[in-house]
Amino acid sequence: MTRLLSCWRQLVPLRRSFSCSASCQVMTNPEDIAKLYRQLSLFPSLTRADVGPVITSQYGGKYSNIYTEWSQRDLQRSESVKFCKQYIVFHDDKSVVFSAPSGNCTEVQGVLLSQDAPSGQMKAVVRECTVSGDVKQFMEIWIKNIKVKSINITALKMHGKVYEDQHFGCLAWSHSETHLLYVAEKKRPGAESFFQTDTSPSSFIADEEEANGPQKGDQFVFYEDWGESLDGKCSPVICVLEVEGESVSVLEGVPKNISPGQAFWAPGDTGVVFVGWWHESFRLGLEYCPTRRSSLFYVALTDASCEQLSSATGTVATPRLSPDKRRIVYLKNVVDGPSTRWIQLCVYDWYTKKTSVVVDVVKRPREDGFTGIYSVQLSSKCWSADSQRIIVACLQRSRKNLLMVNTDTGSVTSLTSSLDSGAWYVLTVERDLIVASWSSPNCPPCLRVGFLPARNSPDKVVWVSMEEAQLLSEIDWQILTFTHPSEQDNSDYPGLDFEALLVKPKEVKDGVKMPLVVYPHGGPHLVTEAGWILPHAVLSMMGFALLLVNYRGSLGFGQDSILSLQGNYGTQEILDIQFAVESVLQGGEFDRQKMAIIGRSYGGFLACQLIGQHPDLYKACVAVNPVINLASMVGSTDIPDWCMYLAGYDYSTDSLLEPAVWEQMLNMSPIKLSQHVQTPVLLLVGENDKRVPPKQSIEYYRALKAKQVPVRLLMYTGNNHSLSSVDAESDGFMNTALWITKYLSHTE
Repeated sequence: MTRLLSCWRQLVPLRRSFSCSASCQVMTNPEDIAKLYRQLSLFPSLTRADVGPVITSQYGGKYSNIYTEWSQRDLQRSESVKFCKQYIVFHDDKSVVFSAPSGNCTEVQGVLLSQDAPSGQMKAVVRECTVSGDVKQFMEIWIKNIKVKSINITALKMHGKVYEDQHFGCLAWSHSETHLLYVAEKKRPGAESFFQTDTSPSSFIADEEEANGPQKGDQFVFYEDWGESLDGKCSPVICVLEVEGESVSVLEGVPKNISPGQAFWAPGDTGVVFVGWWHESFRLGLEYCPTRRSSLFYVALTDASCEQLSSATGTVATPRLSPDKRRIVYLKNVVDGPSTRWIQLCVYDWYTKKTSVVVDVVKRPREDGFTGIYSVQLSSKCWSADSQRIIVACLQRSRKNLLMVNTDTGSVTSLTSSLDSGAWYVLTVERDLIVASWSSPNCPPCLRVGFLPARNSPDKVVWVSMEEAQLLSEIDWQILTFTHPSEQDNSDYPGLDFEALLVKPKEVKDGVKMPLVVYPHGGPHLVTEAGWILPHAVLSMMGFALLLVNYRGSLGFGQDSILSLQGNYGTQEILDIQFAVESVLQGGEFDRQKMAIIGRSYGGFLACQLIGQHPDLYKACVAVNPVINLASMVGSTDIPDWCMYLAGYDYSTDSLLEPAVWEQMLNMSPIKLSQHVQTPVLLLVGENDKRVPPKQSIEYYRALKAKQVPVRLLMYTGNNHSLSSVDAESDGFMNTALWITKYLSHTE
């Protein structure tokens, strides 16, 4: 952190030396922009935290060590570097007495998963590394900073690669600490060319379940994976590692039409509990689509019998066993379109076999401000020590707060609403010590801890920052609330408002109007939360104001807001965005002649719609993997149901599209308005994007080229929909910044 502080102190004098155009005070020199981006990239983000056992010192005081992992962009190496950092917290089991960093930062190499044993005495680590030119995966067992086992699980040849993603991935110790659970790709049968000569006749057996050797003719068989960001993850299996004997077996009893994940040991180690997704008749994209049909299952170890614990008509996400091993809390959604909808918080009682809905849907924000549960996952440790309450990070309008839910009464209490506005995340809860991350548009993520008060106590959590927050004083931000005019009201869901984040430079010369960059979010049922986003901070320090619109239909505003967008996709959001833009322009603070729009995915869909509908308003556009033509996208995306859902049609895996459906999808797509576009467009595209295939942008590129509209397309090799690799992200930002400065400086 000393290095970060040193670099930050250089920013203030550096900022004054940046060259800006005289008219708008916007930074235009590429070297200055790159330097600013490089320096703000030094701020890392928190990815996980673990709390060690309580230790009593020789002087009688108590303390715990907190192990944290961080991620930081290394622009020279073009990769995200993970490192660990430890802190020490002195406490009395109710409040933090003293806290401070302890030890130096250490880079973490190749760690895919790690998990402390229940006793805290051991740690399991799945590590991937290259040995003699081959990529191998190892299961390591550590005791008191000593590696006591390193098991080459690749060499055991019981399965394929271990899953480390948030959908299927897991690493769980048995309660007895003798076994480990994890999820990996199912072992595939060997395959050879028909013209191989060193195989037996049995290679021609067609049924791979009965084959004893490599299959001839299966060399190029297509294996269907789970879509965007889950490349190669086709058939997950639950694996059990016996720690002492170093043997691995694949759990039997999982139904063949189910893909298992998020597994953990049942009470008493009698079996395994997991989430199972139905994958028939074929797999649809899972990333950002938490409404895929799934259920909670239990497989008994004694006879491999499988029991379904929750409904087969909904979805299940991130089940968590309570400390007393009596109840399982999980998030439940509906199978209704691929995008995020409302979420219920449910509890399954292990002994009564009954499920209760603890927090139900909230149609409109309640008087206390609660808008409902909007979270795609619970922290791996989220229960209080008394097994009665859980802590969840949850969107509440444009903020993300920490909520405490009493699972007996269903009462919801915010632990952070009266504190710094921004975005809070739960990293872990251990013996009522909450470890959290907090950030805001002008403050990078920082670590905070606090003890949860006793049940029914009037006390509030006293949050302690582990280190001084790195507030960027040159950035100002606020949340604006908009109520649209009556003629734009939704008659089925009247009286809804929406918000936008306004992020801008804090100081501007008198009489100078700021250029405005409009950002609609994607989804469409997502939200731009009031947290730290590197590109936004850099653009603001360059001299731009940013308007980040959370239109009606965004998450965190109640169920009615989400439902209001159904049947109005591509129209209601446009009205809200334009109303927000016109509202802020009336204040005279921003230059109407210097406006740009940036959007990614569905946000790119909206951006390209807006430049087609308002060709004279926006002087520059940047679209990242934008949806351009729903009609051509539906046959090549991993979420064809999303395309039909937006067009107002139900989706079925076994029906062909009628001509009217194709026509509707085409008519509501930005490609239909391409003939009206005058705005220069920069397209940033991931070559391996399965969600919005690259040909969407190529189609738009050619349409604009034919009309002689300035257009540029950058294709990022090896990147998918998120464009999250360090080189793609940094290059995309630089080209974005230079594109909008170039075309905004041309306006009069």
